[in-house]
Amino acid sequence: MDNEQLRDKQGLTEVEFLQKYDASIYERPSVTVDMLIFTVVDEEKENYRKLPEKSLKLLMVKRGVHPYIGQWALPGGFVTEDESIDEAALRELKTETNIDDVYMEQLYTWGDVNRDPRTRVISCSYMALVDCRSLEVKAGDDADDARWFNVRYSVLEEKKTILEKDFVFEKVVKITLSNDKDILEAIIKVIEKYSGKTAMVEREVIVSNGIAFDHAEMIQYAVERLRNKIEYTDIAFNLMPELFTLSELQQVYEVTLGKELLSAAFRRKIADMVMETNQFTKDAGHRPAKLFKFNPNWRYA
Repeated sequence: MDNEQLRDKQGLTEVEFLQKYDASIYERPSVTVDMLIFTVVDEEKENYRKLPEKSLKLLMVKRGVHPYIGQWALPGGFVTEDESIDEAALRELKTETNIDDVYMEQLYTWGDVNRDPRTRVISCSYMALVDCRSLEVKAGDDADDARWFNVRYSVLEEKKTILEKDFVFEKVVKITLSNDKDILEAIIKVIEKYSGKTAMVEREVIVSNGIAFDHAEMIQYAVERLRNKIEYTDIAFNLMPELFTLSELQQVYEVTLGKELLSAAFRRKIADMVMETNQFTKDAGHRPAKLFKFNPNWRYA
């Protein structure tokens, strides 16, 4: 029998059911997208003979409207009825920051009931990785400013409790965002509960200074996701220019992971991911170093 002719318990076909359906039966929450846009940049160097230090940065926008007016938030906005969530993310990325054509992936869906004081709002967060040297960032219509912030991530406390069949992992994390004008801080408690095959994660913002909504939780999650993925994928190359030295690449890994790496082990790790070129650096004060580029076929090598 044709599916269109199948009838439900009320004797209705699908067409008849849809004609009678009342969408107002359920209250519909609003949906937003929030963008976590990371880059790695060179800091000003005091000694021209040394490689400049690098820092991991996150793009934030200063809210020019209520709620949280004057505080800093992730770029984002509401999803309209005639677009998908991915399309909304791309639109917001372009309109709020003047950024497009970059690596982007969906991270997580945030649905706590009271996460937005305006109304019931569910948000899908996205992570984008960019080489900011080729970008011109600008604030959107409802933002007063858009700026890059240095990201510092530190674990203040960790505790693991093992029960008969379950275990609970707790940690307290501090996020510090800073630039030459502003310092934003947040302390987040993360509780992971494992019971058999079931896993639950709870996050609580203990302190938040200057960061709007629950965006401190999103930042904490995104930094951990970035650190995990950089270990086993080629995601780091989205932070690099087309040509780079191996030392520069190692610096990007180190600043993202928040730890120093042994050069020999690092170069073995990324050997298949890069290709030599016949070009060298031309910086004054440094010995010429060979330039490399990303090898898109490294997975099949």
